[in-house]
Amino acid sequence: MNYPRGTLIRNTTGERINHWITAGCFALLLLSGLSMFHPMLFFLSGLFGGGQWARAVHPWIGVALLVSYAGMFIQFWRDNLWNADDLAWLKAGAHVLKNEEEEIPEIGRLNAGQKGVFWSMTLLVPTLFVSGILIWDVYFSGLTTIETQRVAALVHSLAAIAAIIVWIIHVYAAFWVKGSMRAMTQGWVTPGWAWRHHRKWLRRLAATDPRGPNPRAGGEPPR
Repeated sequence: MNYPRGTLIRNTTGERINHWITAGCFALLLLSGLSMFHPMLFFLSGLFGGGQWARAVHPWIGVALLVSYAGMFIQFWRDNLWNADDLAWLKAGAHVLKNEEEEIPEIGRLNAGQKGVFWSMTLLVPTLFVSGILIWDVYFSGLTTIETQRVAALVHSLAAIAAIIVWIIHVYAAFWVKGSMRAMTQGWVTPGWAWRHHRKWLRRLAATDPRGPNPRAGGEPPR
């Protein structure tokens, strides 16, 4: 893909495709799951052709989500490892909320909030999958007890609520930080955006001379 001249590559084409497949699976799971969660939300099953279809397709979308998120984990886990910069960023949380960038410490490719979303979903997606397997009656009802299914249903519901909250925070932050959505839809950001929001990442790119998204090995940011 050709990126505009003078811009930085924030997310590769493969990363963006993987992200949007994961996002699409999550949205479909959200809608189909809510249609079964409460009678007032049953109308959402119409998006899938009715209640039986929503119930039938929901677990298979869950399998697709697990596979897609595994791809994201493989691509992004190194960038999401915690370091001292994340603690400094969290301590400056009041300035982050006020969008006072000059008071926020320099960070790398991802900030502590983005890492929190990543690791939260890394925990919640497998939890949803395993608990979902235990209540997938068509294939696994004979392998579990009623008591196990009841506990699994409770865990599944609580994990789903937690995942929805994390998803809302993620989406809100993406729109709140201007330019973030373009980074995930078109893949590029301006050097000014990188300087404002991810200055240490920009410094490492400048030190190793690629356009992104990852600095070359061994490069240190200039002082």
